[in-house]
Amino acid sequence: MTELLIIKPSSLGDIVQGLQVATSLKAQRGDLRISWIVREMFAPIVRACEAVDRVYVFDRSGGAKGFLRLMREVRATKFDYVFDMQGLLRTGLMTSRTRARHKVGRSDAREMAGMFYDEKVPLPPDGRRSHAVDILLQFCRVLGEKPELRGTLRFREVDSLNLKFADGRGGARPYVFFPDSRRPEKRWGGFKQLTELVLREDRSRKVVWAGSNVLPDAQFLNLTGNTSLVSLPALIRKADWVVTNDSGPMHLAAALGVKVFAIFGPTDPRLFGPYPLGGKLNHVIQAPVGDLKLLSARDVYARFLRIRGR
Repeated sequence: MTELLIIKPSSLGDIVQGLQVATSLKAQRGDLRISWIVREMFAPIVRACEAVDRVYVFDRSGGAKGFLRLMREVRATKFDYVFDMQGLLRTGLMTSRTRARHKVGRSDAREMAGMFYDEKVPLPPDGRRSHAVDILLQFCRVLGEKPELRGTLRFREVDSLNLKFADGRGGARPYVFFPDSRRPEKRWGGFKQLTELVLREDRSRKVVWAGSNVLPDAQFLNLTGNTSLVSLPALIRKADWVVTNDSGPMHLAAALGVKVFAIFGPTDPRLFGPYPLGGKLNHVIQAPVGDLKLLSARDVYARFLRIRGR
């Protein structure tokens, strides 16, 4: 077996994109065993991914002792390749401490991480203006494989997970909204008004809010703060549409082939939007001059209705 270690500790969206690349590599090579270093808060979703064989947990709060303990565990295995997909000083140091024949990183690595690599993966033809997924796909070339998505991103099923509560009348699939985002400037404030518009228009369908972060209506289910990473893929697959800020769940929904309607502010959807942008399932609305405060719920809902009616 070819032993590959991927270092991609965070964040959720970046990890999902890395898991897509891992899935593609597994689909192209039958002799590949993939291990992964990930932060403790994101470990559940990496463990659940069928493409990953072993997970090493990085406890960011553990300080130098925690870092050394992690690296002792990692050094117990001799890897053929290490891919630093994060490209920061911390992950460069992790790369340097591994026992591996080939230590590979990003050519756009920051914080002097590049000094720890034997090889740097070139950027795609569009350089830094490339989508984040296309940048990570270049790692496939190191193993002699094509830099394209292959296979299907799959997660191990959660025992006894019952999502029947999200069904509407006649089994109508829900709309799943993700009103949160890691960065405040990426959070659109109109989800409450949008939910009200949706519920008035269609009394047969439920709207589910999910994420990490009220409306007194039987059609509305607020699961924010109660959505585990393990259950997140199943909930997303249950959805008819996922409506979301620029966030990790947006990337997960796109990777799972669920219809996505993403709301963008200051970030560029051409670089960070649902992949592939322009695909028949992936749709984006961007706020005027990148300011989410200038994007009204009625404007978002009108665009959503036009897209849904196509």
